[in-house]
Amino acid sequence: MTLPNIDHEKQIYCFKVFYAFLVVLLLRMNNPCIGCSEREMQALLALKQGLLDDDKSLLSWGREVQNKDCCQWDGVYCSNHTGDVVKLDLGDQSLEGDISPKLIHLQHLEYLNLSFNYFSLSKIPDFIGSLSNLRYLDLSYASFGDEIPNQLENLTHLEYLDLRSYSDYPIYAKNLNWLSNLSCLKHLDLSSTNLTGVVGWLEAVNMLPKLRNLILQGCNLPPPIISAVYVMNSSKSLVRVDLSWNYFNGSSIPASFGNMSSLAHLILHRSQLEGGIPNSFAKLCRLRELDLGSNSLSGQLSDFVETLSKCAQKTLESLDISYNPNISGSLPDLTNFLSLKHLSLGGNNLSGRIPESIGQMSKLETIGFGGNSLDGVISETHFSKLSKLSYLDLSSNSLLLNFSFDWIPPFQLRDINLKSCKMWLSSFPKWLQTQKNYTWLDISDAGISDTIPSLFWDLSPKLTFMDISHNQMRGTVGNVRLEFAPHLNLSWNQLEGPIPSILSEVSALDLSHNNISGAASFLCPTKDSSLSFLDLSGNHVSEELPDCWTYFKNLVFLDLSNNYFFGKIPTTMGYLFSIQTLRLSNNRFVGELPQFDNCGKLTLFDLGENNLSCSIPKWLGASLSNLVILILRGNQFYRSIPPQLCHLTRIQILDLSMNNISGTIPKCLNNLIVLAQKGNSDLAIQHAYYTYLGGGLRSWLYDDEASLTWKGVRSKYKSTLGLVKSIDLSSNKLIGEIPSEITDLVGLVSLNLSQNQLTGQIPPRIGMLQELDSLDLSRNQINGRIPNSLSRIDRIGYLNLSENDLAGKIPIGTQLQSFGPSSYGGNPLLCGLPLLRTCDEEEKGPGQTMLVNQDDKDGLISQGFYISLGLGFAVGFWGVFGTLLFNRSCRYTYFNFWTCFTDWLYVKAEIIRQRMPNTK
Repeated sequence: MTLPNIDHEKQIYCFKVFYAFLVVLLLRMNNPCIGCSEREMQALLALKQGLLDDDKSLLSWGREVQNKDCCQWDGVYCSNHTGDVVKLDLGDQSLEGDISPKLIHLQHLEYLNLSFNYFSLSKIPDFIGSLSNLRYLDLSYASFGDEIPNQLENLTHLEYLDLRSYSDYPIYAKNLNWLSNLSCLKHLDLSSTNLTGVVGWLEAVNMLPKLRNLILQGCNLPPPIISAVYVMNSSKSLVRVDLSWNYFNGSSIPASFGNMSSLAHLILHRSQLEGGIPNSFAKLCRLRELDLGSNSLSGQLSDFVETLSKCAQKTLESLDISYNPNISGSLPDLTNFLSLKHLSLGGNNLSGRIPESIGQMSKLETIGFGGNSLDGVISETHFSKLSKLSYLDLSSNSLLLNFSFDWIPPFQLRDINLKSCKMWLSSFPKWLQTQKNYTWLDISDAGISDTIPSLFWDLSPKLTFMDISHNQMRGTVGNVRLEFAPHLNLSWNQLEGPIPSILSEVSALDLSHNNISGAASFLCPTKDSSLSFLDLSGNHVSEELPDCWTYFKNLVFLDLSNNYFFGKIPTTMGYLFSIQTLRLSNNRFVGELPQFDNCGKLTLFDLGENNLSCSIPKWLGASLSNLVILILRGNQFYRSIPPQLCHLTRIQILDLSMNNISGTIPKCLNNLIVLAQKGNSDLAIQHAYYTYLGGGLRSWLYDDEASLTWKGVRSKYKSTLGLVKSIDLSSNKLIGEIPSEITDLVGLVSLNLSQNQLTGQIPPRIGMLQELDSLDLSRNQINGRIPNSLSRIDRIGYLNLSENDLAGKIPIGTQLQSFGPSSYGGNPLLCGLPLLRTCDEEEKGPGQTMLVNQDDKDGLISQGFYISLGLGFAVGFWGVFGTLLFNRSCRYTYFNFWTCFTDWLYVKAEIIRQRMPNTK
């Protein structure tokens, strides 16, 4: 009998175990996720149920057979070893709704990204603080609101925290004490979080020893920026500090930044900092980026450069000290900064010449010197080795660009800003034609007096903005090839010919003040136009407007004024649903005004100086309630002013002058609320429009302007238009009295009712219009006296009451006597200074005593009048009655006289009766 070979059986057993292990391992390699648990699946499905998913981002989440493993769902990642859900990435999925509290069942979650979604300004859920294994949490721009929950302090393993919010809807924190527990945190971004009341924000950050990135941009941090000079616990590890867009109210830059030995990026942009650069910055040997732009720093630029050159000259890649207007001096030699790529010194008070040595800084990609007082000649030497240059801004200096005719630059620019730089010999810069990739071009006010080369219109396909305005360029506008919808400003040149139809595909076009003669094909595109801004004013276009305006649904601004357009205004203009500014003035339009009642966003409507003939439409007041400026001057509008105009509660300028309007002035004008309020906080009247720029929307601002008759002179107003509050009804056929309600419009700065047929008196309360600077009531039939209250308006700078029927003495006042006699001429019964006619008693006319004014200081009936009346009655009554009562002889004589008088009267009557013939 032989015993079994036990060693051999062990070997076979071990082999089977190994084989089984190998199979399992291979299966795991082919399917690294062994499947999430039912509990985690339920949590994810509950999360999906609470969300609105219009983009179907969570389509793969479900219980179907093909979706039964949640580790395979989009945005869900599981551990290769345990199958637990460890990562949930739902960033930028356009999700809306509420976050299910069942999310806490994902207890192994290490990574959570819900950024760029919309959670309805709800509070960040407290239960997120229960996900204790989280190392990465990104809730940025997810439209959360309310206070940051203190429960986040339980995330003790957290290394990355991003709670950025939109500045319009910021989250907030009353304190940052919860940060002290997050000892592992390396990245903290609370940008746009409202930290206004968090006094100890610096101490809280000081408790984070591993922190590398501190970003508190736009948090309304309370000043001072850093009151202590001590070294922060995290200073040895900090690599990036961004405290930009805060308001430190004149604090200086703390010297303690110089002790942060690892600091590579320091961004203090637009933080109201003052003073110079601390000497301690000389120790920042790893500094790569320094942004101190848009503050109130002062000193010599050379001092800034000298401090930085001691240690950072080999590492510094980006230097921004722009828009600190108290930084002065000349540009020093910067060639020692061997790594410098971005140099922004614009908007300062720098002077002198740009050194030619800048052309040797071969790594430069950005040069921003605009808005200084630099002068001298710029030549090819300044750019000799700048092959990487992509951004060039030399605008708003006194520079002369002198390049050879055949110069080919070593660079391809993306942004070119040479505004106000003068070109050599006023010639067109031919080197621009070598630039094929620019997106931004500004050569406005460059003194160019030359014909535009036809090749110039073969624009860079990436163009998003071009401004060649305020030159004397000649030629026609060429057909351009457009990949994007750019913003084009070609105004104030001598361009001629028709407008190419392709330009209807741009976002904004300003061709004003040229010699353009044709626009019909351009204004009648074959598809919807992307135009939001169009200015063709001041040209020579003489044609009828095509009726194609339904294609311009995005148009916000349209100015066709000062041309020779004729015919009727097209009815489709009434479908410009987005229009805010519409100017059609100084053309030859005729007929009735089509309905614009669908244009509810209109704020400026200028139809002045045409030949329109109809009654003023009622819908102007009923449908255009946002109107701020309405100008119908110089047309043939007739009939009365409709009372619906009184619904224009936001109106500031109402100009109906030089028409055939009849009837009376509506008494409801006191409903014009803005005119009934004093002052205005905005100098200009601004509007925004949007264009597609660089793949996204960019907002632009424009200021409205209007031409008004002011102090008897036609003037244009733009930068101060917001201060103008005016009513001009002059040169019409208005009748009746000036309604007293007009004196409720206490915000009025100008009132012109001249050259009508108005009667009655000047309202006694005219003095209530204390803001009046200009008042013209001339050439009417106004009678009565000038109210004394008018003399109380101390701001009035122009007054014309001439050619009326005013009478009496001109009230004495500081202003009224300062005007010349012509302001009162044509009123023969007026007297007093500044007229030569005096107001002596013998010169008062026979009807003078009938001129009774109800003004509180102007009439005959006053307190003194009533006192005199009472005293006169008492003296007269007792003088007669007392004599008869106490003197017997006088009493006998008085009654005897009346007895004799009545007897005599009776006898005379009988004699007369007897002499009359018998009439039987």
